[in-house]
Amino acid sequence: MDIFERIKADAGGPIGQYMKEAHGYFAFPKLEGTIGPRMKFRGKMMLNWSLNNYLGLAAHPEVIEADAKGASEFGMASPMGARMMSGQTKYHEELEHKMAEWVSKPDAFLLNFGYQGMVSIIDTLTTARDVIVYDSESHACIIDGLLIHKAKGGKRFVFPHNNMENCRKQLERATKWAEQTGGGVLLITEGVFGMKGDLGRLDEIVAMKKDFNFRILVDDAHGLGTMGPTGAGTPEHFGVSDQIDIHFATYAKSMAGIGAFVASDPEIVNFLRYNMRSQLYAKSLPMPMVMGALKRYELIKAHPEYREKLWTITRALQKGFVENGFNIGVTQSPVTPIYLKGGPEQATNLVADLRENYGLFCSVVTYPVIPRGEIILRIIPTACHTLEDVEFTHDCFKAIRQKLVDGEYDKPVPNMNA
Repeated sequence: MDIFERIKADAGGPIGQYMKEAHGYFAFPKLEGTIGPRMKFRGKMMLNWSLNNYLGLAAHPEVIEADAKGASEFGMASPMGARMMSGQTKYHEELEHKMAEWVSKPDAFLLNFGYQGMVSIIDTLTTARDVIVYDSESHACIIDGLLIHKAKGGKRFVFPHNNMENCRKQLERATKWAEQTGGGVLLITEGVFGMKGDLGRLDEIVAMKKDFNFRILVDDAHGLGTMGPTGAGTPEHFGVSDQIDIHFATYAKSMAGIGAFVASDPEIVNFLRYNMRSQLYAKSLPMPMVMGALKRYELIKAHPEYREKLWTITRALQKGFVENGFNIGVTQSPVTPIYLKGGPEQATNLVADLRENYGLFCSVVTYPVIPRGEIILRIIPTACHTLEDVEFTHDCFKAIRQKLVDGEYDKPVPNMNA
């Protein structure tokens, strides 16, 4: 069958099949204006709970100035070429040194992108002889890295989300397999799981090192800047930074930028530095992004009150939801999911009501991403939100929950693009 014919017949895939009705409203919506708790959507001002701008740095005057200065002084093209060939600067090295120090590792390597970075780390670290053990709710970037590992002939074992008893069983299986192949064992988990908001049980995983020989890779995209006494992330929160072998984090969340880094022992970092194909053959991270990341780091270190404000808003938000009878699951982080019952039709009408009649914008997850009959509304608090925003949001959610119970969202789904 012709590739194009197959794609056209597929009608867009499991999510894309709804694009005619959803595009521009439920999918690929355009939020306009200065990044913050209030932005415009289709000309209407919204209370915005949808951005991972945890510390409110995206629109910080000093951040904007640093980004602009980097562009003005160096231009977006600088440095030209891949870092190994011609794209190395002292600023890239400075950022790496500061990231390593922050997460208590000897060395770090700056990466152009978070998603591609994780895929490439897994690919580069492991051979067909090695075995990977991973959490069942790992992010898509980890899953894609595992697919490459599988394609190379490598073995992988999965444990149910945060199930430490089963994790131990998978480590036993992996250890036996590695003994046969002469390979090693790599365990991959996350610091903060971005959908549920719960934490990877890093302390319990680390404790298993006394019984098994394996290395730990932690994806702490949502933990950097939000977790731990200094914001160094979930390993710091658990007090196990020195026992996490490879610490990965991105700049796309609390750092409000783009790029990522991986930190570990110098020998491991240098191996990645000289062998990660996605970096070896890619243009160096542009200077404005590097200069901007340095300023963001400086602000985070100098202003712990940003993180304190984030947690003040987070606690008030989550406490209020629980007191009002909402199910927010097992979150232990700022990520705040609200679980409701209903299908795609109810979710669609509910979200449209929130936006059109209450002026509240948040992300929604429904079937086919999660099982039928479930709706998740995902709230991301930031240091820029206020307690008044929290109170208003609680009132909105109480109102829409009652409408959901009363069947007001059972009507036909509107085409918001009609």
